Amino acid sequence: MYKLYTRPGSGGFVVEAALALIDVHFEQIDVPKTEAPDPAFLAISPLNQVPVLTLPDGRSITESAAICILLAERHPLAGLAPAADEPARAEFLRWMAFMSSVLYPAILRFYYAHRYTADAEGTKAVKQAAVAEMDRGFAVVDAALRSRDWLAGDKMSVADIYLVMLVAWHPDIDRARAAWPDIERLWARLREHPLMKTLNTSHEMWPA
Repeated sequence: MYKLYTRPGSGGFVVEAALALIDVHFEQIDVPKTEAPDPAFLAISPLNQVPVLTLPDGRSITESAAICILLAERHPLAGLAPAADEPARAEFLRWMAFMSSVLYPAILRFYYAHRYTADAEGTKAVKQAAVAEMDRGFAVVDAALRSRDWLAGDKMSVADIYLVMLVAWHPDIDRARAAWPDIERLWARLREHPLMKTLNTSHEMWPA
């Protein structure tokens, strides 16, 4: 059985979505934020971050994008990603890597600015730079969505869910929705998806 270590409002959102789409039973373990990390949790998540997925064989994997790619490979019939031999597979891998290496780190720099400067007065500049990097990255994705419905292929993949999770964390969501109409178009579709509605009740990623 899979075990998912997560908490509301975290990157566990997309992993919960992936597991639900696979329709597999899993144990969900909520990990509260604490000043003193649990040594047992640190053994599987050295940075004390969620999500973490423990596999049925007992091994654990961190990083939400990596978890989603692994689940897509392990459960191909769930359609989480284009198949390995499909042309859209390259797009899927590209955007999962882009979002996890460009957008997600910029979001973390905004919300955890104190981790990215040794200057106690420097957090404002870190946040400003983080928003600029977010905006640059989302603009790239928005341009890629022009004249197409999904990031990779002709149907929804976990990459689309990953994208809407990230854009929901933008600190100025009204501006984001206006600035990137093609992302907003995709997001509007997913806001009406029954699974996204269910997950949003616990994660509160966007206003219901």
